[in-house]
Amino acid sequence: MKTLFLKDGIIKTDECAFVMGIVNATPDSFWEGSRGGENLALKLIDEGADIIDVGGESTRPGAAYVSAEEEIRRIIPVIKKIRAASSVAISVDTRKKEVIEAAVSEGANILNDVSSLEDDEDIASFAAEKGIPVILMHKRGIPAIMQNDTSYRDVFREVDAYLASRVSYALSRGIEPNKIIVDPGIGFGKDFDANRILIKNCGKLCGGSYPVLMALSRKTCIGEMTGKRAEDRLCGTIAADMIAVMNGASIIRVHDVGAAFDSLRVMKALVD
Repeated sequence: MKTLFLKDGIIKTDECAFVMGIVNATPDSFWEGSRGGENLALKLIDEGADIIDVGGESTRPGAAYVSAEEEIRRIIPVIKKIRAASSVAISVDTRKKEVIEAAVSEGANILNDVSSLEDDEDIASFAAEKGIPVILMHKRGIPAIMQNDTSYRDVFREVDAYLASRVSYALSRGIEPNKIIVDPGIGFGKDFDANRILIKNCGKLCGGSYPVLMALSRKTCIGEMTGKRAEDRLCGTIAADMIAVMNGASIIRVHDVGAAFDSLRVMKALVD
């Protein structure tokens, strides 16, 4: 059984990994099927999502950042509707203290920060004060230009060192060790070979001391392996997610919650 610690309790799963369902309250996220509000969220909850990840700012390659006010306008109605209908854990994909503060006041449980607490100097202290888990992700640069430089001498060592440094920072700001999750940032300033290496070695990040989230769903690297467009990458996503779980991932962030659960159940039956 896997366990994640929230502010006022824990969530558990008997599957090989937790399933986080993606709800992008944005007009420009890379795959149209991920864009939606409370109806999409409730559908993913019905399919069994352990966590719903709500985002109001696209971080796809080439995307422009939006204001905190716009993020709040997009996500708060969704969070309110989710919380009115369900006690499911809610993660918020944001880099801004104002946004996570507004979200937590409406019942959100987890901070998913693609900047690893770097972009807002006050966000770490807020997370520590509220006792919420944080997801620390590696990226290079900002989304608008992050694919301009994808060269590494040793991608695993460099990503691992960065995440270890951000874990140390989180701990120094009072975030509890059992409330830290790391994410290698597949597709964020990385080419195909870098993504492949990180998928194969994800469980070794930070010495295996922290849960690893893998966000592979329908991404470009899946298209590079299959030759398929985003709308046709489900089968490739499932294969990559299951390999990531076998290699140590504890959470998979997906668009297709029902398919992810079916795959995890087959894996459990055949691999355990």
